[in-house]
Amino acid sequence: MSGAGAGSSGWAGHARGSREYRRMLVALAFAGVATFTQLYSTQGILPLIARDLDVDAATAALTVSGTTAGLAAAVIPWSWVADRIGRLPAMRIALASATVLGLLAPLAPDIVSLVGVRIIEGVALGGLPAIALTYLAEEVDRRHAAAAAATYVAGTSLGGLLGRLVAAPVAEQTGWRIGVATVAVIAAVAAAVFMVLAPRARGFDRGPVGGVAHVARTIARLARDRVLVSLWAQGFLLMGGFVTVYNYLAFHLEGAPFLLPPSLASLLFAAYLAGTASSRVAGAIAERIGIRPVLIASSGVMLAGLALTLVEQLAVVIVGLVVLTAGFFAGHASASAAIGQRAATGRAQATSVYTLGYYAGSSLFGWLGGYAYLAGDWTAVVGLVAALAAIAGAVAVIGTRSPRH
Repeated sequence: MSGAGAGSSGWAGHARGSREYRRMLVALAFAGVATFTQLYSTQGILPLIARDLDVDAATAALTVSGTTAGLAAAVIPWSWVADRIGRLPAMRIALASATVLGLLAPLAPDIVSLVGVRIIEGVALGGLPAIALTYLAEEVDRRHAAAAAATYVAGTSLGGLLGRLVAAPVAEQTGWRIGVATVAVIAAVAAAVFMVLAPRARGFDRGPVGGVAHVARTIARLARDRVLVSLWAQGFLLMGGFVTVYNYLAFHLEGAPFLLPPSLASLLFAAYLAGTASSRVAGAIAERIGIRPVLIASSGVMLAGLALTLVEQLAVVIVGLVVLTAGFFAGHASASAAIGQRAATGRAQATSVYTLGYYAGSSLFGWLGGYAYLAGDWTAVVGLVAALAAIAGAVAVIGTRSPRH
């Protein structure tokens, strides 16, 4: 198995400011756009899908949770593929496959087939988050890996924002199918840019590639590291809460006292820009003072933002959403960057387990949040997410206490 990366090949990585460093960050930013525009393209139009296909909120949310579940299931297999054929070829295959499936999804005649296509699309999309941070860690000077990873995460936030902002207004005028198709075309263009710009891998060391048993042993060994396990838990808990908020926000805002149509409700996804900024700031802070205080602060910021969304004034809800989003992306950017630094060997598997937990949390809680909403409206959703953020904060306090973090 590979994963030793730069250390085993003697390659020190592209220096910050070099041409290849800039090309890599731009390429990965576009890869993030290509991935996350498609992954969350239905999130902002769930009420439209629910009405058109005559299903409830929790069932409509399966178009998001099913996709993230497929992604979660695929990340470890994709890491094995990347160890065998290389990071860049694997990412190219993943993006090409996901683009084709994204163009097919709007043709689904009913909710069952739509969710089915979205699950398979998620499997294809799993190749990007499973591999991108490993590729970056192997190709960038170790001293700048955290800041570079934060730039990639910022690109993913822009992708998620773009998919939601485009899909909702288009869908409101032409139907959800055209909205989803429009996003798929944008993703295809972003994927093409990634294919052209991504520099060839120089830090990848193929080495011996083990089978399933070898991967399992590697993960079992990594799981003995308390700090790594704590970082994995951050992704599971924080992402689970974050996606739950965004899944059901449109349902909340279309009711009284807000009465917002989907096109206006979708504009609140512009709060993602707070994540674009906070992910880069958090990466720089983590490089200076360590990961632990950043993670603890991130959970606290998310809780503060959640509390504000309970106020029945739109301006306050917007502020709360911005605060929550900034807190989430700060935690995610810091935790994901720390994975690559913590795992000296088995880096691809360490990153993949984080990604698996991240999207497993998204799938599980993004779906369960629908039943919370049906049972107790927005207050119940906020209660669920607050519990997840509080647990994440407690894990950060207890689990990341280490001389290195």
